[in-house]
Amino acid sequence: MKKHYRKENDCLNCGAELKGKYCYVCGQDKLVIKESFGQMMKHAICDYFHFDHQFFHTLKPLLFKPGKLTNEYMAGKRVQYLHPVKMYIFISLVYFVLLFQSGFEPVKINNNDTKAKNKKTLITTDKELDNISKDPNTPNMAKGIIAKVKTKVDSNLSKIDTSDRDDDDDNNTVSANHKKMHYSIFGDDVDDPKRKNDTTYELYLSSQQKMPADQRDGFFHRLIRKREFELNANAKEVKTNLIEGLKHNTPKMMFLLLPLFALLLKITFWRNKKFYVEHLIYSFHFHCFLFLFLGIMILLKMAIPEAWSGVVDCLNIAATFIVIWYIYRSLRVVYHRSAGRTISKMIGLTFSYFFVFSVCMLGLVIIVALFD
Repeated sequence: MKKHYRKENDCLNCGAELKGKYCYVCGQDKLVIKESFGQMMKHAICDYFHFDHQFFHTLKPLLFKPGKLTNEYMAGKRVQYLHPVKMYIFISLVYFVLLFQSGFEPVKINNNDTKAKNKKTLITTDKELDNISKDPNTPNMAKGIIAKVKTKVDSNLSKIDTSDRDDDDDNNTVSANHKKMHYSIFGDDVDDPKRKNDTTYELYLSSQQKMPADQRDGFFHRLIRKREFELNANAKEVKTNLIEGLKHNTPKMMFLLLPLFALLLKITFWRNKKFYVEHLIYSFHFHCFLFLFLGIMILLKMAIPEAWSGVVDCLNIAATFIVIWYIYRSLRVVYHRSAGRTISKMIGLTFSYFFVFSVCMLGLVIIVALFD
């Protein structure tokens, strides 16, 4: 698309003298200031397709030439490819949207409201049947039929009352088991009468103030107790809140995991004498491939009918071998080690990465459970 450039040779952004269509100091082009609507839209479309061109130009080596992007970036060939951080943010956003699609959304159904409405209807019906049966003008045959219907209504009412009592017992059991688990972890006495009186966090703090200073709970213990009271107050929402917290914080954890993976690479390939940033660039590129590939797999599985479970299993096996091959090939291309050394380094790196990943996930679960 044709662009309209200014005739002057000064940069309107930094004031430097121009020797072409772009400023060599700040990089701004010398397009005319007062553009028409059509020219403005053309400029925007050009910028968009420039990003679009970069993205699709980057996809080919990212998917089919493991390690090439990292070598190209470190060799200074960067204009034609997307920046690793920009590419990671875009691909990871798409991947986690696919990962946490509607199948992971818990369906919230308020059974208590439904039971209450049914119970109210049955009580109203029962009263109306009583009134009709007591009416002297009602035939005896009709009274017999009403009596049978009333028996069924009373039976349904008794079932709802029993169900309500069972729900209360279950909630009390869950709360009691939760408290027993907490006390067993921290070495408290479950049957301690002082503990039984702490029905709220405020009462717990009050009882703590009455105890000697050396017998009071520490900061972490108090934090656990505070969270325990909050969870007991909303026991049915605990699972939903935990899932939502993990969904919102897992992408952040993965972004923080990238520098840790780069550190593992530096330790594993310390003889290569590469700078830390070179390992970090490889870390970004590898995770971009991983998220992009797993996103494609999710889309393929969504398109496969549920009855074709064998196809899904074959797809999972093939995906595992492809990822393993990609890791091996990319490490060989970037770090220039022999096949045997690359395989041994890859095995050690894989175990180290999964260990760090597990620790990070455990920490995330604890943080979400305590603070979210």
